[in-house]
Amino acid sequence: MTPTGDDLDSHFDRLLRDPLTRRRLMQRGAAGALSFSALAYLAACGEETGGGADTGAEGTKAIRKGKISDTLYFANWPLYIEEDRGTLKEFQKEYGTKVKYVEEINDNTEFFGKVRQQYARGDSGGRDIHVVTDWMAARMMRLGYVQKFDKSEMPNASRNLIDRLKSPPFDKRREFSMPWQSGFTGIIYRRDKVKREPRSVDDLFDPDYKGKVTMLSEMRDTVSVVAASMGADPETASLDEFMRAVDKIGQAAESGQVRGFTGNEYTKDITKGDSWVILGWSGDAVQLEADNPNIRFVAPETGVHLWTDNMQIPVGAPHAFTAQKMIDFVYRPEVQADIAEYVNYICPVEGVKEILTRRDPALGQNQLIFPDEQTLSNAFIMRQLKPDDERELEEAFQQVIGA
Repeated sequence: MTPTGDDLDSHFDRLLRDPLTRRRLMQRGAAGALSFSALAYLAACGEETGGGADTGAEGTKAIRKGKISDTLYFANWPLYIEEDRGTLKEFQKEYGTKVKYVEEINDNTEFFGKVRQQYARGDSGGRDIHVVTDWMAARMMRLGYVQKFDKSEMPNASRNLIDRLKSPPFDKRREFSMPWQSGFTGIIYRRDKVKREPRSVDDLFDPDYKGKVTMLSEMRDTVSVVAASMGADPETASLDEFMRAVDKIGQAAESGQVRGFTGNEYTKDITKGDSWVILGWSGDAVQLEADNPNIRFVAPETGVHLWTDNMQIPVGAPHAFTAQKMIDFVYRPEVQADIAEYVNYICPVEGVKEILTRRDPALGQNQLIFPDEQTLSNAFIMRQLKPDDERELEEAFQQVIGA
């Protein structure tokens, strides 16, 4: 049975209503069903099939065995690991490796622009691991910018990756990528600023919020969510339907309705009150509300975008062998449990649900960490476009956001 908008809102309300601690927020559970069909769950998380690295895997040598390094450079997004970074301390205690954990990824396209020249000449810029969203992970593979794992050195990752993420279209054997977390794109808002709880993407276009709206600079997040609100199905929509969404977004930007397009820095804007109603990511909202009870997440009635972020080892990584060990380390259920409980994103590791359930039964029922089929039935994954269509859509969107 598909839940009504009221059902969805009440589910989210149970997670995000009261000014509680982070621990209690996560105990409350999350939204029930969200908003379109993704019954294949995250198995179809990739938006580009075929990629050079995947199709050419037979001729690609795996990372060589080596010694554990003294240091490791891990490039990730903000708010994506425990605040005290206990996982990194545990890794250092076991392996003797001090992890330089840099929150330098704010937006996939922006990060790609930053590293492209380095990666193209086989220079990782010192990075040993980066985390990028599925479609960008596919691009990194196609361009030959990432290294092939030696899966024999990654027994936990091979054994504990959830079934639905084991064979995405862009990396069918998971030889070049391993999921870090997955999540939903929806609406984050300031309860103390809005006239009512926003239930629709249309609320971002409400004149009362002119200049207080931001959208994501991630094209797939923003365009797919707006297209869905206009009646399109992002899993099957035509280029014209996506372009109509870009036109609507562009008109809102030109009029000043949308004050800007952001990556992860939206967390600062909404915390300060510069933005009131925005597009953002599910786990961030829970963490933000732990500090400010006026910040809430809501699933648009027309659906949320479902995505996966992946760990990869770039070419030229100085400590690639140790990087594999780090990836394998976070696939130990007892290690991943601490990450999952804090970040509140969809967990990719088997056995974590049982651990969190023992800590508190409500954690095992948290739909932001362990979504069931009902929750996933109303999420969508933006479809793969043909390269020329992808380029046209991306260029149109970049022009709109002034990039």
